[in-house]
Amino acid sequence: MMQVIVIGAGAVGAATAFRLAQAGARVTVLDAGRIGGGTSGTSFAWINSANGEVPPAYHALRTASMALHRELAAEFGNPDWYHPAGGLQWMRPEQVPALEDNVRRLQARGYAAEWITRTRLLEMEPDLDPDVVGDVPVAWFPEEAWLDPVPYAGAMLRAASALGAEVRIHTRVAGMAMQGSRVTGVTLADGTTLPADTVVNCAGRWADAVAEDAGLRIPLAPTHGFLVFTPPVALAVAHLLHAPEANLRPDGAGRLMLVWNDFAAAVTADTKPDPAMPEVQAIMRSVARLIPALAGVEAEAVRIGTRPLPPDGLSIVGPVPRMEGYYVAVTHSGITLSPLLGKLAAAEITTGRPDPALAAFRPARFFN
Repeated sequence: MMQVIVIGAGAVGAATAFRLAQAGARVTVLDAGRIGGGTSGTSFAWINSANGEVPPAYHALRTASMALHRELAAEFGNPDWYHPAGGLQWMRPEQVPALEDNVRRLQARGYAAEWITRTRLLEMEPDLDPDVVGDVPVAWFPEEAWLDPVPYAGAMLRAASALGAEVRIHTRVAGMAMQGSRVTGVTLADGTTLPADTVVNCAGRWADAVAEDAGLRIPLAPTHGFLVFTPPVALAVAHLLHAPEANLRPDGAGRLMLVWNDFAAAVTADTKPDPAMPEVQAIMRSVARLIPALAGVEAEAVRIGTRPLPPDGLSIVGPVPRMEGYYVAVTHSGITLSPLLGKLAAAEITTGRPDPALAAFRPARFFN
């Protein structure tokens, strides 16, 4: 039986471990923290391929994974961690041409994108202020969804465990065990060595830090996300909303999750999240203009997440050249891509046959 170690218990690592266990591998999952406790737990968790300018191969990967999310939800009995709500987007008048161009590109690729009236928008989201929305076209993306990433990762790992996988949290990987150019397992922070036929690096933003050898390190150019959470409020917001005021979505129990990209660009790893920050007050005022019921509501929590963005913006998936037994699955789009990357990676690892859908995303492009 093939023995595989998966480093990382976030969305990508959990989905990969589940599919490896399904394929008959003996799987051990290692995470330095808790399940979903890294980038997965600090994500807007928007399942989409709404950027019409991404390369065709990347768009195809994302849309295939969107469909697989729906299949996976059915496989797990339509769980409450998957929310096929659809997305709505509108912009300020001067930005409308850019939105129209993007919708045209998406429609040309077969993506589910259409225009609806402001009247229809207000029927779908009655708590919005119609005067603030204004008389602008509204794009509707009915196949988009959002995810509760931590329950999702937990469900994948419970399913993997039922198939014999071992999940070890609070277990930090210090480096790779090597015999020549072959990875034979991992060395833990306590000095223990765990053997494996294949090691799969799904460590997300830490993917470039799990190998001592510089030749094994995955290049990343991380970016940061800034999330603001409201307390429970009696609102009827039901969809992903991409508005000039902010991006927002429901977050359970009456809470909303807000993302303000104008400020997110200024966030660093050293920024201390605090609901009292002036920027948090500003985003709350901005969203309260759009949703009057939020007037006077203070933010309940703030989180900052670091996204594992490869230098060219595309996923890194596959075996690392000249390092036999070492496979990498790292992406900026982990929530959207996790079910497909897990399925394809598991098939490649257990069969040894490369999948052409991943040809454009190989680590080899960074290793001469």
